[in-house]
Amino acid sequence: MATKKIMICDDREGIRESLKVIISDHYDIVLTNDGFQCLDALAHAKDIGAVLLDIKMPIRDGLDVLKEIKQRYPHVKIIMITGYESTDTATEAIRCGAAGYIVKPFKAEEVLATVKEVVG
Repeated sequence: MATKKIMICDDREGIRESLKVIISDHYDIVLTNDGFQCLDALAHAKDIGAVLLDIKMPIRDGLDVLKEIKQRYPHVKIIMITGYESTDTATEAIRCGAAGYIVKPFKAEEVLATVKEVVG
């Protein structure tokens, strides 16, 4: 089985590195730290199958990036990451095309289970 490539997009290096440690045994990882880097990487790496995307980022909001990804790359699965557990935010993310939702602080088992459920 080929390893699937997953992008992690979060403005906090500690979160990116934590997520990388959790899932890198199962997937190839691409790290980006803002919405612009995320979209640029997707434009140049056609083999990314999923993005773990932070909702609250400076300059470009994660929900805005989610909408653009789903418009430009509808095959890419998105798992939203947030430190703000809000039913409204989760509902909006799912309505916009997110396939899953992870709340910080997260547990490694929960992250891996969500990624495996969404990506396979």
